[in-house]
Amino acid sequence: MKKTTTFLSALLFFSVAFAQHKTANVIIVTLDGMRWQEVFGGADAAIIANKNFTYDSEQVVKDFWNDDVNERRKKLFPFFWNTIAANGQLYGNRNKGSFVNVANPYRFSYPGYNEIFTGYPDTAVNSNDHIPNKNENVLEFINQQKGYKAKVAAFSTWDCFPYILNKWRNGIYVNSDVDTLNFPDASLKLINEMQFLTSKPIGVRPDVLTYFAGREYLKTYKPRVLYIAFDETDDFAHGGEYDQYLKSAHAEDGMIADLWKLVQSMPEYKDKTTLLVLCDHGRGDTIKEQWTSHGEDVEGADQIWLAAIGPDSKALGELVNSQQVYQRQVATTIAALLGFDFKPAHPVMQPVSGIISK
Repeated sequence: MKKTTTFLSALLFFSVAFAQHKTANVIIVTLDGMRWQEVFGGADAAIIANKNFTYDSEQVVKDFWNDDVNERRKKLFPFFWNTIAANGQLYGNRNKGSFVNVANPYRFSYPGYNEIFTGYPDTAVNSNDHIPNKNENVLEFINQQKGYKAKVAAFSTWDCFPYILNKWRNGIYVNSDVDTLNFPDASLKLINEMQFLTSKPIGVRPDVLTYFAGREYLKTYKPRVLYIAFDETDDFAHGGEYDQYLKSAHAEDGMIADLWKLVQSMPEYKDKTTLLVLCDHGRGDTIKEQWTSHGEDVEGADQIWLAAIGPDSKALGELVNSQQVYQRQVATTIAALLGFDFKPAHPVMQPVSGIISK
């Protein structure tokens, strides 16, 4: 009798959970190398004041400074702090006891993106070289599920993503840098022409063209899972251009806001879509000049952040004194949001429970 009661209780639990599950689509956005310090604290006064890093400090102060930290971060990331903070979740403000870390020891891009999408901080993934990733990723796993075939797409500024996601093995659509957009839609053709004709201040196409390519693809082809990977924040940080780093971060916040507004206007996505936003690695801060850098020798480069908003996530706002979260939990979280259990050949961690708790 006890076993029967336990079984029925478990069955009832899963039946209720399934009935309440609302996420049918997931959108993931990454801001390469975006520090948690600016996400939660806004523009940094010490870096603004340093002429080696900020060319026009007067304009930066005008655009992004406020003595009140809550207003200051809102000026830099208005969508994060007006919309996600009100209706979603923000993890990673270490000043308030919320910790998000990478688990890989290298603390730079390819290992970080591998960890995000495979759930596995593979120590063999230790360079940014254009090498096809041998580890199974959650996007290809979802692409194999019923109803999701050819409904998974990725758009990236950095040209390493076809290798990170190993599009040749799994056939998911990955558009990167100036890949030709071979689609009949007129807006996609226009973006294709623009990306070949534009200047390239960071060596690859501007993030705004990556965004428009992903946005127009979503409008036309309606993927169930969409990934957009921005890159300018990392490139401008490496160049020591703090004003451009802030401007790119602010612009990317605006693009995310535009995307969220769009999905809420489309019946296929409205109230059925979860958005996850995060970064691949942190940067230095203890030694202020190391804000430009990251890697295994830079203190704080393992410290990241995570934002989530969607129909299955409680409106917790800015997390305080919360559970330790790791970058490697994102892969299983993406799958779980869609009702799947991602169990590849390599070890993975459980999903971030707070994101799937409504």
